[in-house]
Amino acid sequence: MSDQPMLFTPEPTYAGIPTDPGIPIPAGTYADHKAIQAHCEVCRRCRLAEQRTRVAVARGNPNAALMLIGEGPGQQEDLQGKPFVGPAGQLLDQILQSVKLDPLHDVFICNVVKCRPPGNRVPEADEVAACRGYLLEQVRLVQPKLLLLVGGTAAKGVMGETRGITKIRGQWTEWQGIPTMPIFHPSYLLRNPVRDKGGPKWLMWQDIQDVRRRFDELAR
Repeated sequence: MSDQPMLFTPEPTYAGIPTDPGIPIPAGTYADHKAIQAHCEVCRRCRLAEQRTRVAVARGNPNAALMLIGEGPGQQEDLQGKPFVGPAGQLLDQILQSVKLDPLHDVFICNVVKCRPPGNRVPEADEVAACRGYLLEQVRLVQPKLLLLVGGTAAKGVMGETRGITKIRGQWTEWQGIPTMPIFHPSYLLRNPVRDKGGPKWLMWQDIQDVRRRFDELAR
């Protein structure tokens, strides 16, 4: 065997991470967000890995007090490797900025699944379950003070909520001790652009102002 020093660093094997999607990823597996990113890039725990271009794990500030969880990557997210960077993501940034929340510094953004479902379909239950360990580890590392669930799929994937988003949006509850609010997904707002009082955009404006109020209370 050669005594010459190795000139490269071997790729991580993640031998301790179960490949069976039915086996949860143990809590406390990852030391930091870079480790989650690295494993997601080689993950094959569900069928979504078969057609992905890139994984879209997270964007924003990993030390943020406010965390947003959406559904899953779309086409632009799959190409760029970041969540909420397409038209819906651009609208989400505008919504945050409308109440002076900086998407780069004030929030941490991720999805319940990290790979794009084919045709942007809703992720299936086993796909959400296979990816849940990554999400729980992200929550553990961020330790957010406030949590927004962006859309009905996120509310169902995180809290097991079965009611439609129109029934639960704007209502604060708690999940794992974190004040949590479901809100409309920005793609829903793009499909329903009416700004009249009582419409989706008007309701979102009420909700995001409430989020801003709760965010300000954290500093008191």
